[in-house]
Amino acid sequence: MANPNYPLPKFHFSVNWGGASISFTEVSGLNLSTEVIEYRMGNSPQFYKMKMPGMQKSDNITLKRGVFVNQNDFVTWYNTVAMNLVERRSITISLLDENHNPVVVWKVRDCFIVSLKSTDLKSDANEVAIETVEIANQGFEVEYLS
Repeated sequence: MANPNYPLPKFHFSVNWGGASISFTEVSGLNLSTEVIEYRMGNSPQFYKMKMPGMQKSDNITLKRGVFVNQNDFVTWYNTVAMNLVERRSITISLLDENHNPVVVWKVRDCFIVSLKSTDLKSDANEVAIETVEIANQGFEVEYLS
């Protein structure tokens, strides 16, 4: 169990879709925001606009992982993207404690790939090949587990 006196470290996490757990080096873009609607009636005695909450939106999620032989899941999924025929999936991202138990879980709805970036190639580099996937979504729910 995580110690409540310390903030959670962010380096131990898992990503799951369709029952398969996929390893990633980085997950970013878990952001929700609410657009602001500004309105002012013409006969209002105040000289400022009233602000109200508008539509909510979620940012695209970016996932990065190492390139492995015979693992082309993202290319296969990306190839399903076509006008009105996209294959949408749900993704679960979990921040794990030292016992590998989830303590914070993001349940992301209706995801599909909008960008698939292959690794750059450099003959003088000493790095792992990394691919990047950007995923559009219809929002997510966050659960804090004890």
